[in-house]
Amino acid sequence: MFERAPRRRGVYSLGGPGVIEFGSPVPEVGEALGKALAVTPVLAWGATAFLVDGVEIVEPPSFGDGRATFRTSTPVVVKAMGREESGVRTAQQTWLLPGERGWDVAFEHGLRRKAETLGLDPDVALERVSWIGPKRSFSVGGSRGSGGHKPGACVEVGLTGASETLRALWSWGLGQANSSGFGWVTA
Repeated sequence: MFERAPRRRGVYSLGGPGVIEFGSPVPEVGEALGKALAVTPVLAWGATAFLVDGVEIVEPPSFGDGRATFRTSTPVVVKAMGREESGVRTAQQTWLLPGERGWDVAFEHGLRRKAETLGLDPDVALERVSWIGPKRSFSVGGSRGSGGHKPGACVEVGLTGASETLRALWSWGLGQANSSGFGWVTA
């Protein structure tokens, strides 16, 4: 977030003082990244150089009661697989926006897949969507078809699940394309 950077349509602008956040649902990865950045005076990111003034490692909340409210600072993107009337998946994939039919099912399915990927309890549920921001679309590069135009919206959602699963989701992000910066949960 670079609050003084001039706004440009379709991009997150850079310039002046700002904050860059990195996250990982694997605590050891986050810790190693924090240690490496703490001794790095300049972070070169493509053609952009960031002067590193400080590093702060932020621990995820405990979520001891198995409930969480997450609000994202970047759009959440969700893609649903098409299905025939028989229920068989088709190659067709559709981007869904919060509030559209099927978004909640695809979103919740993605949460469970993330938990399973990490070997965590996949019994996580979307309880409510309490806020939906404006639709935003970005073009992102990528290999193997992961690039292209991605539409989404920031959201605030209420989730229930095992505290360890909620902590991992808080650190990973919501929806898809998290490695491209989508679905970042506000700390």
